[in-house]
Amino acid sequence: MSRRIIALFTLVIASILFSSVTGIISAQQFGTNWTGEFFNNPDVAGSPVTTITGINGINFNWGTGRPVVNGQTINVGPETFSARFTSTQSFQQGTYQFSVTADDGVRVFIDGQAVLNRFEGSQAAITNTFTFNMIAGNHTITVDYFDGVGNALIQVQWGLVGGGTPVLSATFGPTPTPGPTNTPAPTPLPPIPPGAMTATVIRASVLNVRAAPSVFAERVGRIRRGQTYAIVGRDDRARWFLLQLSDRQAWAFGFYLFINGNEFNVPVVSSFVLMDNPSAISGVVARAVSGLRLRAQPTVNSPQIGRIGWGDVMGVVGRNRAGDWLQVVFKGTTGWVYEPYTRIVEGDIGSVPIVG
Repeated sequence: MSRRIIALFTLVIASILFSSVTGIISAQQFGTNWTGEFFNNPDVAGSPVTTITGINGINFNWGTGRPVVNGQTINVGPETFSARFTSTQSFQQGTYQFSVTADDGVRVFIDGQAVLNRFEGSQAAITNTFTFNMIAGNHTITVDYFDGVGNALIQVQWGLVGGGTPVLSATFGPTPTPGPTNTPAPTPLPPIPPGAMTATVIRASVLNVRAAPSVFAERVGRIRRGQTYAIVGRDDRARWFLLQLSDRQAWAFGFYLFINGNEFNVPVVSSFVLMDNPSAISGVVARAVSGLRLRAQPTVNSPQIGRIGWGDVMGVVGRNRAGDWLQVVFKGTTGWVYEPYTRIVEGDIGSVPIVG
């Protein structure tokens, strides 16, 4: 066999292989013309910091830096930010398999129907797959994403895997095995008495409810954005509200709620408490908006004496004169944290004594 024939034969085989691989790749769609809204919080809440149109596919790995989309650096994060991607895509009738990879949380809606919800907690990159039967035509896809701490990654793709019936339904793939957790199950909605004062969750996708009006109290359930409950009491400062759930009463922090009337007309049933935490002296509580090092003194050169996770809360017992370091109590240890990576969720920081 001449070298020319061998070369031609090799070229033909290579072309066939390339065509096969190209066919497999082209079967996976990332979508086109997405609109991305970016929020400087992990809850897709409030007004977006930036909106970008004309995004061709959700396929980003931003590492530990700020997100960059269409060549534009987004002024959020680089930790604890969120994004909402929306587009209208054309589908043939059939069964589609979706593959969604995220680090940290993601949820997906098709025509307003929730088909995937992994929007809680910080985790390494995890791929979730599910199938969905589409009728032919245009369908709106919405993807909510949040980054907690560490790497930020989001990828969404789909492909036609078989014929289907014109019925919108979803079948989920295997659920990742959860680690040990003490997070209670979602609380079902109860009936609301006529004329009752109510509270609706508006500033959190999932809101913990507690046994007492304090972030240090035991978590006894969780409620979700858009859910409404009857209010049966409040603390003496109208910052915490006692809600009537279906099987119990529990406290929710008022910042995350919409109250359908004058909240001070609700009867006081409990005073502000911090469950014997030393911060009861000042009544000030901070929440970490990033992973934090707890240090012995208010300086980055001081030894690390603890680690505080994103979303953890701590009692504030002091501050330095410049106000850029807070003295806190976390898991029984008193130390210092860098103030820009915290958010005051209870009390007035001005009432905290200067101790460093």
